[in-house]
Amino acid sequence: MRDDLAPSVVQRTLFDGEWLQIGYVAVRPRSSGCGELESSALNVLALPLAGVFAKHDGPRRHAIATPQHALLIRAGAPYRLSFPGCVGDRCLALRFTPAALAQAMPEAMSADGFDEAAFAGHTALPPAALLARSALWRRLASDAVDALETEERAAGLLEATLAVARRQWPARTRGRVVRAGSWHRARHVARAVEAIATEPQRRWTLGTLGALASVSPGHLAHLFRAELGVSVYDFVVRSRLSRALDAVLDSDAGLTEIALDAGFASHSHFTARFRAFYGHTPQQLRRDACATTVRELRRIATAPQAFTA
Repeated sequence: MRDDLAPSVVQRTLFDGEWLQIGYVAVRPRSSGCGELESSALNVLALPLAGVFAKHDGPRRHAIATPQHALLIRAGAPYRLSFPGCVGDRCLALRFTPAALAQAMPEAMSADGFDEAAFAGHTALPPAALLARSALWRRLASDAVDALETEERAAGLLEATLAVARRQWPARTRGRVVRAGSWHRARHVARAVEAIATEPQRRWTLGTLGALASVSPGHLAHLFRAELGVSVYDFVVRSRLSRALDAVLDSDAGLTEIALDAGFASHSHFTARFRAFYGHTPQQLRRDACATTVRELRRIATAPQAFTA
């Protein structure tokens, strides 16, 4: 890629332990094309906080990561990244040693390391895992990072994420003898997913998405359910809720403003969908997060002080 098209990348190490490293990566692309070939020394569980990116690791092998997904990058495996719509992304990168990943999901290990066929990048995380990801990010962004707490939170996130893959892994391994045309069907869905992830707040229609995916509206609806297990509408709502989560927790914006910015028709519609998905209303989650912060500040303020003579 030409230097003038290379993306702007910010990387920070937030935690560095014996078997786990956690980094923060923010990318502002100048092109939607694939970047340079790269690889990672450790297995990476990428947890996007905002935006969208795609990983390309071979002919017709293309996985998308959005704030409702997790994406595994196997140690030593070459890949390229692209950024649909030039939106860019912000991402937590949990880097695990091979031994840690082998212990978490031994049935997915092969002679070459973790078998990526056991892990689909388009598998949506459950609501509890999305909340746990946001909680980990908020703790790491603070000045009070406890190593044991961080390791426990990261291990829990890895286990929750792999649990989704574990339930579907036998079907995926059998699926290596795939039916003709399966890649094309997946690619049609991927085009729609990229568009939704780029602008989740947009008033999408099946006609618009079908045109982008080069299939009829009805066929796209069928493909979405077959490939992702959810309807197009449910995927859009999940994308909007993922976008709204960090705004609820980490900003002072009014809930009506957050609702409209995420693409919901009203405050009440947003609250109902948020509660049905996360198990809490936005008000409850924001209040609980504030209460946790207050308790942490009080603990720090009242901790015994060390004085020197």
